[in-house]
Amino acid sequence: MNYLNPEAHIADGYVYARARAEHIGQIHEIECLSFSEPWTLESFKKELTDGLARYFVAKKLAADGAETEFIVGYCGYWSIAGEAHITNVAVHPGYRGRGVGAGLIHAMLCDIRVLGHSAATLEVREDNHTAIRLYGRFGFTAAGKRKNYYDRGTKDALVMWARLD
Repeated sequence: MNYLNPEAHIADGYVYARARAEHIGQIHEIECLSFSEPWTLESFKKELTDGLARYFVAKKLAADGAETEFIVGYCGYWSIAGEAHITNVAVHPGYRGRGVGAGLIHAMLCDIRVLGHSAATLEVREDNHTAIRLYGRFGFTAAGKRKNYYDRGTKDALVMWARLD
């Protein structure tokens, strides 16, 4: 995928675009289906109005190629001090394994580069090997560990970083 417009891109039957307020309900639904400790609806409302956060959604295209408002995944990051901290990446369970996560990460990293950031970081559950492999495809490498970070303090997180310059 080669993105010229950081606002919206079409690839592989999905439109990748900046999230808007009307997407919050579907974003929260995917969050609840994806994580054992989901963020609240209020958290997402705050994120979308916060000047530090930027979110993207993947919307399924209709059979005729028309854009729909059916969201199958989302991702977000915080822009802080010249770096990006990726906060969320989630795909609806019915659409996993179809390249949606990779498309979201690609769109987000393009946006991060447009802002001129030189690096991006994220935390991922240490036993989430699928996500770790996906992040590795985009240049992320493990740089540390956060003990007892996930699942009410029972699972460790890997801290991963990618240089973007």
